[in-house]
Amino acid sequence: MGFRYLYILLLCLFSQGFLRGVHGGFACNWGTRATHPLSPDIVVRLLKDNEFTKVKLFEADPGALEALGDSGIQVMLGIPNEFLAPLASTVTIAETWVAQNVSKYISKYGVDIRYVAVGNEPFLTSYKDAFLNTTFPALQNVQAALIKAGLGRQVKVTVPLNADVYQTDNHLPSGGDFRSDIHSLMLSMMKFLSDNGGALTINIYPFLSLQADPDFPKEYAFFDKGAKPVVDGSISYTNVLDANFDTCIAALEKNGFSSLPVIVGEIGWPTDGDPNANIENAKRFNQGLVRRILAGQGSPKRSTPPDIYIFGLIDEDAKSVLPGNFERHWGVFNYDGSLKYSLDIGKGKALVPAKGVQYLARQWCIMSPSASTSDPNLVQSIDYACTYADCTSLGYGSSCGMLDPRSNASYAFNMYYQTMDQRKDACNFSSLSITTSVDPSPPSNGQNRTCQFKIMIDLSKHQKAKRPPSSVAAGLNEHSSQKVVMALLVLVLVSTLII
Repeated sequence: MGFRYLYILLLCLFSQGFLRGVHGGFACNWGTRATHPLSPDIVVRLLKDNEFTKVKLFEADPGALEALGDSGIQVMLGIPNEFLAPLASTVTIAETWVAQNVSKYISKYGVDIRYVAVGNEPFLTSYKDAFLNTTFPALQNVQAALIKAGLGRQVKVTVPLNADVYQTDNHLPSGGDFRSDIHSLMLSMMKFLSDNGGALTINIYPFLSLQADPDFPKEYAFFDKGAKPVVDGSISYTNVLDANFDTCIAALEKNGFSSLPVIVGEIGWPTDGDPNANIENAKRFNQGLVRRILAGQGSPKRSTPPDIYIFGLIDEDAKSVLPGNFERHWGVFNYDGSLKYSLDIGKGKALVPAKGVQYLARQWCIMSPSASTSDPNLVQSIDYACTYADCTSLGYGSSCGMLDPRSNASYAFNMYYQTMDQRKDACNFSSLSITTSVDPSPPSNGQNRTCQFKIMIDLSKHQKAKRPPSSVAAGLNEHSSQKVVMALLVLVLVSTLII
């Protein structure tokens, strides 16, 4: 009886995925589009210190992948849209990509890659069908390459899609269905994901709903239940996340895919670059989101909580600002891993900043006190500085948007100076600028919009040492651990039969 009980216990644990790792913690997006990125080792420590157990990378960044080796953090590895056409053209290219970016990091470094995300919002209407014919073939070829590499069970495929791939004909979640122009394509992809154990990944942005529509009810973007409910039959929706997510679930149910897993691949709130992007709103949104995650809360139509990847981890000063200046300010942490605001992450713990960050010298480039704001070279100099450095905090409604002309010029000059690693010639704007050791940052304006004159990270002090490869089998990757479990189960089963 004892052996039979042990067998049943082990079988239950195995079937529930217990040996894949305990559920819990948070998931986030780690973007690397920065002029002065944190060392990957520091970022991984930041992730672990703050209970992040899953991370999504937008591309196969070698430094990030090596640092994630043997970290215990599960990885969703992204493939940029520009790779879709080559990957779609032949399975051979997909096999090469998988070998170089998946197999290598699993076997050599012990990276726990769980998903490959093929493309990034490829069906956005603004892309005008640029990736319409390549996304699904690329997805199929990557799946075939994973199977050939022996990773078909360990690594699943997904496609991160913007929420505009579905819509509702009655303005309620229950009316959800896939967009008419891509309806048949979406059904083919959903069937493929379902047949291969993959998942649908959806990016949901309540901030963008608010930012795009001045009449959007602001309270509906948050989780405080302060919004007027949207009643859909027996369900009352009080926030965008639930309503948007359930519109997706309704679309899946309507087309026969009610059991397909759905991941929220991106959701968050920026802190600068727009009047609605500030610390107060970001803290309010992300604290509400964290509470939902800690409570294991699902949506009204799907009670099982989805994986939710917070967007993002760290600010990225080199991201495209085509969608808006706020694009560079989505991080829960500042560019250097310092805290923007406090969050309660459960069990009495709060967010903690990155450790071991080294900075350039404490000096700034500012407009010279002897220079005049009427100097004919001033506007051209500011334009030049902001062409090569991030000045998005100077925009309307942003943290530094209320600076006077002289401080405005100083901010631009300093951003260029820091971006250029404080080179001597980088603070030479037609005799309009000088360096100073006195921090020129103005005091807070009392509206959670502290304007900071930054000092950049010293990249020369963050050169990442070559990390030795993991031991053979990376300590026990998922495949080998499953084999051990199965062997143990067989042994126990044989013992019970003998008894």
